[in-house]
Amino acid sequence: MVSLLILVLDLRINGKGQSYESEIVKMFEISRPKAKTEGFQEKWPPLRRGSVRILDERFIRILKIFKWGPDAEKALEVLQLKVDNELVREVLKIDMEISVKIQFFKWAGKRRNFEHDSTTYLALIRCLEEAGLTGEMWKTAQEMARSTCVITPADLSETVRILGRAKMVNKAISIFYLIKGRKCKPTATTYNSIIFMLMQEGQHEKVHELYSEMCNEGNCFPDTFTYSALISSYAKLGRDDSAIRFFDELKDNGLHPTAKIYTTLLAVYFKLGRVEMALALVNEMKKNACSPTVYTYTELIRGLGKAGRIEEAYSIFLSMLKEGCKPDVVLINNVINLLGRGGRIGDAYKLFNEMESLNCKPNVVTYNTIIKSLFESKAHVSEASSWFERMKANGVAPSSFTYSILIDGYCKRNRVEKALALLEEMDEKCFPPCPAAYCSLINSLGKAKRYEAANELFQELKESCGSSSSRVYAVMIKHFGKCGRLTEAVNLFNEMQKLGGSPDVYAYNALMSGLVRAGMLDEAFSMLLSMEENGCAPDLNSFNIILNGLAKTGDPQRAIEMFTKMKHSTIKPDAVSYNTILGCLSRAGMFEEASRLMKEMRANGFEYDLITYSSILEAVGHIDENGTSQTS
Repeated sequence: MVSLLILVLDLRINGKGQSYESEIVKMFEISRPKAKTEGFQEKWPPLRRGSVRILDERFIRILKIFKWGPDAEKALEVLQLKVDNELVREVLKIDMEISVKIQFFKWAGKRRNFEHDSTTYLALIRCLEEAGLTGEMWKTAQEMARSTCVITPADLSETVRILGRAKMVNKAISIFYLIKGRKCKPTATTYNSIIFMLMQEGQHEKVHELYSEMCNEGNCFPDTFTYSALISSYAKLGRDDSAIRFFDELKDNGLHPTAKIYTTLLAVYFKLGRVEMALALVNEMKKNACSPTVYTYTELIRGLGKAGRIEEAYSIFLSMLKEGCKPDVVLINNVINLLGRGGRIGDAYKLFNEMESLNCKPNVVTYNTIIKSLFESKAHVSEASSWFERMKANGVAPSSFTYSILIDGYCKRNRVEKALALLEEMDEKCFPPCPAAYCSLINSLGKAKRYEAANELFQELKESCGSSSSRVYAVMIKHFGKCGRLTEAVNLFNEMQKLGGSPDVYAYNALMSGLVRAGMLDEAFSMLLSMEENGCAPDLNSFNIILNGLAKTGDPQRAIEMFTKMKHSTIKPDAVSYNTILGCLSRAGMFEEASRLMKEMRANGFEYDLITYSSILEAVGHIDENGTSQTS
C-alpha cells in the first residue's frame, strides 16, 4: 500500500495520467494483512471509524500534495471521517498552505448537518494571524460574530487580543461591541483585553471609558489588572491625582496592589516632589509582603537622585544588592548617572568595573552617562576622549547622542575644531543630523564672533533636515541680534513661523534681546505681549530682557512699574532683576530708593552685583581716597 501511495502521488505530481480518483479510492480500500509478512512492516495505524484524535497520515499527505479538492474529499469519504468541529480543528493544525486551510474551512461550512462553532472560527483566525492575512482574519472574525454559534467571554477576549496584535484596534472594538450586544456578557477579563490593547496603542484616554462601562454592567467588577491599567494610564496622561485616587480605591475594594502598581505610583509621587510619601509607599510595599522589583528600585533611586538625595539613593542601591535583588543595566546606568551628577566619579568608575560581576554588560547609555558626567565634573577633555575610544574598542557603537554629548562638551571647553571634526565623523557614519550638536557648535561659533561659519552650519542643517528645531533658530537669532544683523534675525523668526514651527520661549527671548540692543524697546514690549497671546508663556529671562531695556532708556518710572508687577506675579524677580533696577536708580540719582531696594534685596537673600554696587557707592561719595568701600 505504501508503494502504491507513493506511485500515485508521484504520477499526479509529475502530470502522468489524467484522473487518479479511482486509484486513490482503490488504494484506501486494499485489505490490510492480518499479520506482518516477511519484508513488510505495517506503517499505518488501524482506522478508527469516526475518530479524528489521530488523523490518518495518508489523508494528511493527500492534503499536502494534492491540496483541497476532489481527491481530498474522496479520501475523507473512504476513511469514513465524520466532518465535525473536532475534525476541522485537527485539519487546521496540519502544517500546510494557508490557502488549503481556508478552502477546507469554507467547504466544511457548507456540509449538511454541520455548523462552525467558536472553536473552529478561532482555530482559523489563529492560522490567519500566523500567515499575516489580516484582511481574511477580519472577515472571519466578522463571520463568527454574525453567526449563530455561542461565543464565550474567553473566546471574545482571544479575538480582541488577536485583532489588537494585528494593530486592528478599531476593528477589535467593533467586534467587541457586536458580540457583546448580541450573544456574550463580557467578564472583567474580556474588558481587560480591550483595555490592554488600548494601552499598547497609547490610547490612554479611552481606558477610563471602558472602566466606567464595566462598572455599569452591574455584575462585572474591576480587578487588579484593571486598576493597574487605570493607574498606569492616568500616570502617562499626567493626571496624577486620578492615579492616586484609583490606587486608594483598589485598596478600599479589598484588592492587593502588585509590585508594578506600587512602582507606577512611586514614580508619580517623585514627579510631584512628594519624596517622603514615595519612601512611605516603599515601606508599605514591604510591610504587605510585596517585594520590590528591579523596576521599583530603579524608580526609587532615580527619584531620590533627582531630589538631590544622592547618598540615600546610593545607600539603597547597596542594600538592594545585599538583599539579593539582581540589578539590570538600566538600574546601574541610573546609579552611575546620579554618582556622576554628585561629583563622585571615582564611585561611578568602580561601579562600571563591577558590572561584569553583576552580570550586566555596559551599553551605549552606560558610556554616554560616564562621558557626560566627566564633562559636567570639569574633568580634563582627554579623559572624556579616552572613554570614547574605550567604548569603541569594546565593540559598543556610539550613538547620535554620544556624538552630541562630546560635541557639546568640546564646545564648552572652547575646543571648537575638535567638535567640528566629530560632526564630520557623524556625517561619515551616516548618522542623521543632530540638532543638539549643531546648536552647540553654532552657539560656540557665534560666541567667537565667527558669524558666517555659524550661519553656514545653520544653513547646512536646514538643507539636511528640510527645517530646523526652534532651539537652533533661537541660537542663530540671538547671534544675529548680537552682531547687529537684526533684519536677518527678524527674517529667521518669520521663516520659522512660515515653516509651521511654533517659536518657543528661547526664540522669543532671542529676538526680544536683539530688539532691545537695537533700541527698539516698544517693538520688544509688543513681542512680549504677542508671545503670551500665542500661547508661549514668558519666563524670568523674558521679563529681565524688557526690564533691562527700560532701565537703559533713562526712564526709571517705567522700569520700576514693571519691576513692581513682577513682584506681584508668579514670576518673581531674581538677582539680575534687582541689579538691573538698582543700576537704573543709580543712574537717575534716586539713591534713597536704591538704598531701600538694597535692604529688600539683602532680606530676600540676593547679592549685589559688584559693578552696580560700586557705581552706587561712587555716586553717593562712599568711596574713600584709596578706593576702599567704607560701608558694608
